[in-house]
Amino acid sequence: MKQICVFCGSGLGVVPAYNQAAHELGVTLAGRGLGLVYGGGRVGLMGVVADAVLQRGGKVVGVIPQALVDKELAHRGLTELRIVHSMHERKALMAELADAFIALPGGWGTLEEFCEIITWTQLGFHSKPSGLLNVKGFYDPFLAQIDHAVKAGFIRDESRSLVLVGTEPGPLIDRVLQSKPPAIPRWIASDET
Repeated sequence: MKQICVFCGSGLGVVPAYNQAAHELGVTLAGRGLGLVYGGGRVGLMGVVADAVLQRGGKVVGVIPQALVDKELAHRGLTELRIVHSMHERKALMAELADAFIALPGGWGTLEEFCEIITWTQLGFHSKPSGLLNVKGFYDPFLAQIDHAVKAGFIRDESRSLVLVGTEPGPLIDRVLQSKPPAIPRWIASDET
């Protein structure tokens, strides 16, 4: 693995541990020679994780829609900043560039990006591992909802294992690096979407 995509908030949240975890994740990625792919913003946890990687001499590729560049939200100090036309292009390019995915705490965008990448794994569009950094129990309600969906018959048992969970950056990265998502029969081919 060479690059890990991190989904995270464009805000800092109200718990200082979120900021600390983003910084530690960035430091750990750079320390292990892993590049960061992320949404290209300079604000919130996005900026914290990117700056931590850059400060340790790591490579950071940001992918951001032109509309957010126009609002002056782009991080201009990255190794590489790729500007795209839409959020859909952003997600597709981040998925293409990354070898694995980790979500820090975040809002609608973070949840949407993580759920979509897991859906793509389930559908067989890629076989890249994904993890949640569950800082101070941030993702406990989300994980409970996933388990509820399994019990209700909407998520298969084997698909539940696609979500790796950790509370510390280092051990979660270890799990992600050692993981290969289980083979799940394809429902449709990627060219049918």
